[in-house]
Amino acid sequence: MNEGKGIRLSDSQRLSWLRLIRSENVGPATFRDLIAHCGSAADALEMLPELVRRGGAGRPVRIASLAEAERELQAAARMGAAFVGIGEPEYPPYLRQCDNPPPLVAVKGNRDVFRLPPVAIVGARNASLVGIKFARTIARQLGEAGFAIISGLARGIDTAAHEASLDHGTVAVMAGGLDLPYPPENLALYNAISARFGAVISEMPFGWEPRAKDFPRRNRIVAALSLGLVVVEAAERSGSLVSARLAGELGRLVFAVPGSPLDPRAKGTNGLLKNGAIVTTCSDDVITALMPLVERPATDDAFLAPEFDFPPMNVPDESDRDRVVNLLGPVPVEIDELIRTSELHPSVVMLILLELDLAGRLQRQSGGYVSLIYS
Repeated sequence: MNEGKGIRLSDSQRLSWLRLIRSENVGPATFRDLIAHCGSAADALEMLPELVRRGGAGRPVRIASLAEAERELQAAARMGAAFVGIGEPEYPPYLRQCDNPPPLVAVKGNRDVFRLPPVAIVGARNASLVGIKFARTIARQLGEAGFAIISGLARGIDTAAHEASLDHGTVAVMAGGLDLPYPPENLALYNAISARFGAVISEMPFGWEPRAKDFPRRNRIVAALSLGLVVVEAAERSGSLVSARLAGELGRLVFAVPGSPLDPRAKGTNGLLKNGAIVTTCSDDVITALMPLVERPATDDAFLAPEFDFPPMNVPDESDRDRVVNLLGPVPVEIDELIRTSELHPSVVMLILLELDLAGRLQRQSGGYVSLIYS
């Protein structure tokens, strides 16, 4: 799993990375494109105002200050956490292999847990006693078999899975800042995870109160950190089903525990089974399906050095920008199709999309689709 590989970020690089990812309209995909165009995070910070202007923004972009980044690094150090960059050896290997992984994650606890083959366990917050018992049993047995358990520290199934795997390895993914565990009643569990053989991880800023729209982002990290995702109980419209969908999109195996058709908490899991999820009634169902993936060595295809080594993008002119903007609209289109139709060099199209993104005029969709945002 690429253990020991990677290049360390210098202190100045880490500050620049943190400033860049905390700046307005800069997400993981935009971060990568900025490095590809500018060469480094420090250079990208200097070029941001001009790129935003060329993208047609109506106001200057907010760029995270050096003081803000230093305060966040200090806050992490005070609580025994650290920021890990995507090219560094401690970065979770399976997270690195997903589409648009976060360039920096804050981690507190034992980072050796990321060396274990990971399995996510998720489910209902208002879980039944049977569901909680099953989650505890399968988490403990998977831990004894050498797997790390990934979950979101939520009430119900998440809590049961973390508690049962404290001695074998567990990772809690936060929807908010690492210093604001949610829900508050799981503070003791949060502390136990990082104090024993486990870790807590977040891509969000310190001091960030989790909002409803932050939980799907959290769920994507849960799925991306794992080889497979087990859904124990889930209603028809639940966050656990969002996690299962995201896991499928990322190419992870999806497992579902069958339940009574009379229990609304089983409608989601039974629906997953109808759509091809792996029937899961014991830990052996998960182990048997995942062992071929565990035994297959991870490739270096997604390995990225701290400053990505891509050729510079060609600079577009106004006619190029007009052509791309005119081809875009509110309906998502595939970037590859946009490049073919525009007949522009791919690097020109990518830079125009980057400018629009930084100006807050572009919406990125899964699968390499983009659409234009109309104010």
